[in-house]
Amino acid sequence: MARKNRRFTTFSLSFLDIMSCGFGAVALIFLIIKHGSDHDIEVKNEDLAAEVELMKEEVQFGREHLVLARNTLDATSDELADAQGLARRIIEQIEEVKGNIAEIDSNTEEDDIKRLQDKLKKLQDAKKQLEEENKKLGNNVRKFVGEGDRQYLTGLRLGGNRILILLDSSASMLGDELIKVIRTRNMSSRTKREAGKWRRAINTVSWLTAQFPQDSQYQIYTFNTGFSAAIAGTEDRWLNVDDRDQLDDAIKALDEVVPDGGTSLERVFNAVSAMSPLPDNIILITDGLPTQGMKKPRRNVVTGKERRKLFTRAVKALPGGIPVNVILAPMDGDPFAASEFWKLAMETDGSFLAPSRDWP
Repeated sequence: MARKNRRFTTFSLSFLDIMSCGFGAVALIFLIIKHGSDHDIEVKNEDLAAEVELMKEEVQFGREHLVLARNTLDATSDELADAQGLARRIIEQIEEVKGNIAEIDSNTEEDDIKRLQDKLKKLQDAKKQLEEENKKLGNNVRKFVGEGDRQYLTGLRLGGNRILILLDSSASMLGDELIKVIRTRNMSSRTKREAGKWRRAINTVSWLTAQFPQDSQYQIYTFNTGFSAAIAGTEDRWLNVDDRDQLDDAIKALDEVVPDGGTSLERVFNAVSAMSPLPDNIILITDGLPTQGMKKPRRNVVTGKERRKLFTRAVKALPGGIPVNVILAPMDGDPFAASEFWKLAMETDGSFLAPSRDWP
């Protein structure tokens, strides 16, 4: 049989090429898609593995703390049991003591009762004796004993709720005579503090404070051309008499004061007017009329007439209705002092005292 020749056409070759390329493209796309899916699955698997490890660690941490909590609970339970046992023992001891007390009370003998009655009587006698001694001593909160244990009677009014002592600390308090004052003021501070007249003034303050009512208040000012409280920093308040240590400190502080300078009653009286509340009793310890007012005088010498004018102006600065008790120490060369201070005491319903050299 004769072989039949085929015809070759361009269309059939192109069609096959196209089909082959298409199948190849499909295969390539499939491989690419599969590779991406595998990569995503691997990433997801790594994340899940990390979370699993984290949860394992948390579980292990929880187990360890659970063991610790159980141990703590066991220790607490043991302590609670010990505390309960101790409480029971204490209750038993209390009941035992109550029983002993009841037994003692029931077995109290007449001798014991008599002994207690005798002790009570002795205490009552001691109390009565103390009350009698307190009546003899009066209301003294401090002890002051003069030479020979003498007790002085004066007309000074020492009562009041707020008692103010004004102590003159000018140079004139160094002596009873002008020549002694001039000589002493040129000496050392220690010699000035030991001057006889100044020591008598401090002893006077000490004696006065020993007579204060226990439920009252007080303040002590020293003054010359200015003023200051005996206890520094207390100028704006009242101190309690029943605070004995503080009162003793105030008296000791006066031992450090050095008399010096002139005398300004007007300045210290203005300070009294500024106190709140005001004093209801003033005790003024001085030795003469003032030598200046609120300002320093132009001249070194002040006449007696000028001193009386300064005194009158100072009295006007003093608040009214307050008794002024004056203790006038001796001083030569000031003849008007006694009469002026006596009038001040009488006009304010106070008292006037010109003590002897050995008072108090």
